[in-house]
Amino acid sequence: MGGAVSAGEDNDELIDNLKEAQYIRTELVEQAFRAIDRADYYLEEFKDNAYKDLAWKHGNIHLSAPCIYSEVMEALDLQPGLSFLNLGSGTGYLSSMVGLILGPFGVNHGVELHSDVIEYAKQKLDFFIKTSDSFDKFEFCEPSFVIGNCLEISPDCTQYDRVYCGAGVQKEHEDYMKNLLKVGGILVMPLEEKLTKITRTGPSAWETKKILAVSFAPLIQPNHTDSGKSRLVHLPPVAVRSLQDLARIAIRGTIKKIIHQEALSRAGNGLKNPPRFKRRRVRRRRMETIVFLDKEVFASRISNPSDDNNNSEDMEEERLEEEEESKPSELKPEPPVNFLREKVLSLPLPDPLKYYLLYYREK
Repeated sequence: MGGAVSAGEDNDELIDNLKEAQYIRTELVEQAFRAIDRADYYLEEFKDNAYKDLAWKHGNIHLSAPCIYSEVMEALDLQPGLSFLNLGSGTGYLSSMVGLILGPFGVNHGVELHSDVIEYAKQKLDFFIKTSDSFDKFEFCEPSFVIGNCLEISPDCTQYDRVYCGAGVQKEHEDYMKNLLKVGGILVMPLEEKLTKITRTGPSAWETKKILAVSFAPLIQPNHTDSGKSRLVHLPPVAVRSLQDLARIAIRGTIKKIIHQEALSRAGNGLKNPPRFKRRRVRRRRMETIVFLDKEVFASRISNPSDDNNNSEDMEEERLEEEEESKPSELKPEPPVNFLREKVLSLPLPDPLKYYLLYYREK
């Protein structure tokens, strides 16, 4: 049992390692991973393991390894305004990262079998909205979770641009999963021991790509009622935003533009931002190995032959970085400023309206 990349000391260092190993390859995915701290989705007594590249399971609560989520996010090719369906939505960690990319006009639905996990996911979502400064840096597509077996979705449900299934799909359910997609949509799921990306190129046309070897626990088959009928899962309706919501989105967007223009103006006047503290970059050699991740098997990438040539350079760089870190720091790092929050609170508006613009956050 092990990780595809080295453990990090915090969420940012974990993301650095995933980037170094080429599991995170695009800026949108990197921003989403950095915005949400993986440790926030762990129970308090297990947070010491949050930044290891390992899966975690406690009762019905389950998180896949970061390297798996990285590959899933990259394969989904997410864009603002798309619709997303997460089958086996679990803690909501993946759905929340997706929501940061989809933006306010996307659709973000999840189906989860266990009611206690849905309650856990809602608590974590509420915590993120109320406490995280990252929430104000994005326009968020809030996930909606429903309870039920994802193999019993009502046949009259809408189709989605992007679908992910977080459990092993049997071959007989492949067509069922494909039918959840719009033409042009992307489905990512574990199929026959491979994480698989399927793109719907036409009403009856598909392109399939195998991403990597995995071993997920299989989907749980429906448990029919005494009458022999299944319990159909009805997904949330795709509703039009209210005028009030549209106004809030527009106002927040306008304030963000003003903040951005003010920052550019300060920069143009020769004012420089205070120096940022650099975290030591961890350079890791990738190993040729098979990694076992609590019901998941991950085949890590093969090391680059040039790594051996650069090994001495890496050691020298690390030595210089250690010397630099040993020097006394002249400046103390300050907590980041939430400029949007400060600007909203400074507006000449009634307090209830300010709180509405801030989504009633309780920082």
